[in-house]
Amino acid sequence: MARVELKQVHKTYPGGVVAVDAVDLLIEDREFVVLVGPSGCGKSTTLRLVAGLEEITSGEISIDGRVVNRVPPRDRDIAMVFQSYALYPHMSVRQNLAFGLQRRSRHRSRLRRLLSPAYRAAHAEEQQAVEQRIAHAAAMLGLEDLLERKPGALSGGQRQRVAVGRAIVRDPKAFLFDEPLSNLDAKLRVEMRGEIKRMHREMQATTIYVTHDQEEAMTLGDRLVVMKDGVIQQVGSPREVYRHPANRFVASFVGTPPMNFFAGPIVADLFSDSPAGAVLGVRPDALRPLSADEGEYVHIEAELLHVENLGDRRDLILRHPQCEQLVCRTAAAGEWQEGDLVTLEIDPTALHYFSAEGVGARIEP
Repeated sequence: MARVELKQVHKTYPGGVVAVDAVDLLIEDREFVVLVGPSGCGKSTTLRLVAGLEEITSGEISIDGRVVNRVPPRDRDIAMVFQSYALYPHMSVRQNLAFGLQRRSRHRSRLRRLLSPAYRAAHAEEQQAVEQRIAHAAAMLGLEDLLERKPGALSGGQRQRVAVGRAIVRDPKAFLFDEPLSNLDAKLRVEMRGEIKRMHREMQATTIYVTHDQEEAMTLGDRLVVMKDGVIQQVGSPREVYRHPANRFVASFVGTPPMNFFAGPIVADLFSDSPAGAVLGVRPDALRPLSADEGEYVHIEAELLHVENLGDRRDLILRHPQCEQLVCRTAAAGEWQEGDLVTLEIDPTALHYFSAEGVGARIEP
């Protein structure tokens, strides 16, 4: 496997559209890094630049210490899994898995293959190695009983396993995944997340994974790279990004439901150590509904708009004059009606402060 490094990488399309802006990123050998952000943030473009499917405008990309700016995709020793399965419908699963390996030897002379005993022996040995790789990938992904089927006879989850298996058999220096689970239903996405995580654990492969699903990013990545408008906003472990977001954008994107933000006098009125002019951020699970005579922390009141029942918990959707939409996630068993005034306790140890300007840089009080 290998390190992948991007230095001041820019991608500008005709008309001056900047897709990737001055990206500096080092992905260590054997690391699983997830690029995450909303649609149009530049994450897929960044991946395609690493793969060589797009040309960089400026900067430098290296794989295993080798600068690959001018190296075609087939010579970068990477394997890519796309959102579309990209399987050959007329080929069996076995043939699809073997296809990338077989292409490597097609430039060799057919005459030499037919006439040279030494070459024929080497070719037979190579084919045996291919079959061993196919068997290993099939066992890893539970495809042993499907090897003779065509893609049309497979479910969506099985097709995605084949697409992942085709990458595995190549034994590349790096795996690149571009939103590979987007076409699957919720149950299959969870199953495939487990498969990909287990694959990485077993193979210890350098992996770059793109998704817009922050839950997927949090469960898979050793580190997250949060992007917006082609710019990296924060790089860190899932725990670090969730607990210490670098700015208001990251705080609003990472976490479900998103963080609540209060602006205006309430911040200074309720918390004396609040930075001047700051926006206050509170995670939904840092709010607790209570009766007026309970609690030991600061209280606020908000009007209940509706309740979303989620089985073991409920989301209270509320209106507060200094919060665009206030959400409280709770396991409490209270009975609430639309229009009720709900008293909420705010845990001051779980507060975040951000600048009111731009992306809202984090402020340490």
